[in-house]
Amino acid sequence: MISNADRHAGGATALQITAWTGIVTVEVRDRSTTPPRITAWAPDTPGGFGWRLVNQLATTDIRIHPDGKTVTAMLTAPSTSRP
Repeated sequence: MISNADRHAGGATALQITAWTGIVTVEVRDRSTTPPRITAWAPDTPGGFGWRLVNQLATTDIRIHPDGKTVTAMLTAPSTSRP
Protein backbone atom coordinates (compact mmCIF):
# COMPACT_ATOMS: atom_id res chain seq x y z
CA MET A 1 0.00 0.00 0.00
CA ILE A 2 2.89 2.37 0.69
CA SER A 3 4.44 1.70 -2.71
CA ASN A 4 1.05 2.21 -4.39
CA ALA A 5 0.68 5.56 -2.60
CA ASP A 6 4.16 6.57 -3.74
CA ARG A 7 3.65 5.39 -7.31
CA HIS A 8 0.06 6.51 -7.95
CA ALA A 9 -1.06 9.02 -5.33
CA GLY A 10 1.63 11.61 -4.66
CA GLY A 11 3.21 9.77 -1.77
CA ALA A 12 2.05 8.49 1.60
CA THR A 13 1.40 11.12 4.27
CA ALA A 14 0.64 8.76 7.17
CA LEU A 15 0.90 5.11 8.11
CA GLN A 16 -0.76 3.40 11.05
CA ILE A 17 -0.56 -0.29 11.90
CA THR A 18 -2.72 -1.72 14.67
CA ALA A 19 -2.60 -5.32 15.87
CA TRP A 20 -4.98 -7.27 18.06
CA THR A 21 -5.27 -10.99 18.59
CA GLY A 22 -5.99 -12.39 15.13
CA ILE A 23 -6.36 -8.99 13.39
CA VAL A 24 -3.89 -6.55 11.84
CA THR A 25 -5.15 -3.25 10.42
CA VAL A 26 -2.97 -1.15 8.10
CA GLU A 27 -4.03 2.40 7.23
CA VAL A 28 -2.23 4.50 4.63
CA ARG A 29 -3.11 8.11 3.93
CA ASP A 30 -2.02 9.83 0.71
CA ARG A 31 -2.49 13.07 -1.21
CA SER A 32 -4.82 11.84 -3.97
CA THR A 33 -8.62 11.84 -3.81
CA THR A 34 -8.76 9.23 -6.58
CA PRO A 35 -9.67 5.80 -5.18
CA PRO A 36 -7.43 2.86 -6.07
CA ARG A 37 -8.71 0.56 -8.79
CA ILE A 38 -7.97 -2.92 -9.97
CA THR A 39 -6.44 -2.81 -13.43
CA ALA A 40 -6.46 -5.50 -16.08
CA TRP A 41 -3.64 -7.94 -15.48
CA ALA A 42 -0.95 -7.81 -18.16
CA PRO A 43 1.68 -10.52 -17.65
CA ASP A 44 4.25 -8.71 -19.83
CA THR A 45 3.92 -5.40 -17.95
CA PRO A 46 5.51 -4.85 -14.53
CA GLY A 47 3.17 -3.93 -11.68
CA GLY A 48 -0.60 -3.88 -11.73
CA PHE A 49 -1.09 -6.48 -9.01
CA GLY A 50 -0.73 -4.53 -5.74
CA TRP A 51 -4.31 -3.40 -5.17
CA ARG A 52 -5.62 -6.73 -6.51
CA LEU A 53 -3.45 -8.57 -3.96
CA VAL A 54 -4.51 -6.33 -1.07
CA ASN A 55 -8.17 -7.01 -1.91
CA GLN A 56 -7.59 -10.77 -2.09
CA LEU A 57 -5.88 -10.87 1.31
CA ALA A 58 -7.76 -8.25 3.30
CA THR A 59 -11.03 -6.46 3.87
CA THR A 60 -10.55 -2.94 2.52
CA ASP A 61 -12.09 0.48 3.05
CA ILE A 62 -11.41 3.81 1.35
CA ARG A 63 -12.26 7.16 2.93
CA ILE A 64 -11.93 10.27 0.75
CA HIS A 65 -10.90 13.54 2.43
CA PRO A 66 -10.59 17.05 0.94
CA ASP A 67 -6.78 16.68 0.94
CA GLY A 68 -6.50 12.99 -0.05
CA LYS A 69 -7.72 9.61 1.09
CA THR A 70 -7.16 6.91 3.69
CA VAL A 71 -6.96 3.31 2.52
CA THR A 72 -7.52 0.69 5.22
CA ALA A 73 -6.74 -3.02 4.94
CA MET A 74 -7.79 -5.39 7.72
CA LEU A 75 -6.18 -8.82 7.72
CA THR A 76 -7.61 -11.54 9.91
CA ALA A 77 -6.01 -14.80 10.93
CA PRO A 78 -8.12 -17.89 10.50
CA SER A 79 -9.44 -19.19 13.79
CA THR A 80 -7.96 -22.46 14.87
CA SER A 81 -9.39 -25.05 17.19
CA ARG A 82 -7.06 -26.75 19.58
CA PRO A 83 -7.91 -30.16 20.97
